Amino acid sequence: MRERQKVIVNKKAEAALRGGHPWAYAEEAREVPAAADGDIVDVCSEKGRFLGAGFFNRQSKILVRVLSVNANDRFDEAFWRRRVRYALDYRKTVMGEDLACCRLIFGDADGFPGFVVDRFNDVLSVQIMCYGIETRKELLFRLLTEELAKDGVEIATLYERNDVKTRAKEGLPLYKGEYALPGRALSGKTETEITENGVVYTVDFAEGQKTGFFLDQKYNRRAAAAIAPGRTVLDCFTHTGSFALNCAKGGAKRVTAVDISEDAVAMTKRNAARNGVTNMDFVCADVFDYLKQLTEGKSPYDYIILDPPAFTKSRGTVAAAYKGYKEINLAAMRLLPRGGYLATCSCSHFMTDALFRQMLHEAAMEAKVQLRVIEYRQQAPDHPVLLGVPETEYLKFYLLQVV
Repeated sequence: MRERQKVIVNKKAEAALRGGHPWAYAEEAREVPAAADGDIVDVCSEKGRFLGAGFFNRQSKILVRVLSVNANDRFDEAFWRRRVRYALDYRKTVMGEDLACCRLIFGDADGFPGFVVDRFNDVLSVQIMCYGIETRKELLFRLLTEELAKDGVEIATLYERNDVKTRAKEGLPLYKGEYALPGRALSGKTETEITENGVVYTVDFAEGQKTGFFLDQKYNRRAAAAIAPGRTVLDCFTHTGSFALNCAKGGAKRVTAVDISEDAVAMTKRNAARNGVTNMDFVCADVFDYLKQLTEGKSPYDYIILDPPAFTKSRGTVAAAYKGYKEINLAAMRLLPRGGYLATCSCSHFMTDALFRQMLHEAAMEAKVQLRVIEYRQQAPDHPVLLGVPETEYLKFYLLQVV
């Protein structure tokens, strides 16, 4: 095996890498080799100490995405097959039988930088946001389907959702479409059905957000539904109606699902009809405006759910995001009666849990209420968190009572 080229990094990068973070930034590099983008290089300290090996990309601010800190690893087919098998076996352990709709690979948390794979029954919806993974996708797709077949899972459709803007930062083109699996004809499918928590959904993996469905809230939706019986629920930012449908089927008296997107509201109606749910109303409106409108009258809701999109995707916009989160949570607290319930969350890792709690406390003081924490939750375990890698710890979910 030929000796790999080396990137020499400064002490800041050395400390981060030794602490378990898998990224070496371009601004932290002391010496950069003439390696090709997508090559695997060694990362070493200024004193020559081996710190890890990973994907090189001079077009990215993240110069090296570390794959392994084992200097003896050979990044051959056997290595990648082991990585795939580790990821699948982990899901079987932590998700049990709940694998038909599941995130199979979650980027760095599974040792696959910038690689996301979601399973929707016989469909794999994938995103690649790393140059090194892009150049090896044929191998990885084959290994995925082969290892799943060993578990009795035959994949009929593999769809690439490589239309995310972060690819441009890696020097990668944006595109989407079905990938031709070896020896199989294209299925032509762009939608499928899944069942989660007993609720049936249509998943549009070609046009829906991200990979088509947000699997990370699976168990949070179940927890939210557990306190819904007999309550009048307002589900804000409903997207495809997932929280609303869990509550409606969970025994809520009435559920109103609100989203600014006409397509999202149409999909929510479709999902409600598919599940035979009749205790739901549907509103197409800006949630900020809708909550403000409700404060002008007597609110009928004793349970409000806030599941907004990420209000910040960078450190520079955290202050504005904080203001947005506070605005909707304050409005919800003012609308709820004493003893009412609030489910609220943030899906941005830049909005840390400490900041989110601070925001909730400030909003509660301004609303002149106190909050009782029923439960704090994170993303489902098929989206694992790596300690020391804050980018993997992004979802904060609180179930609260206004007292």
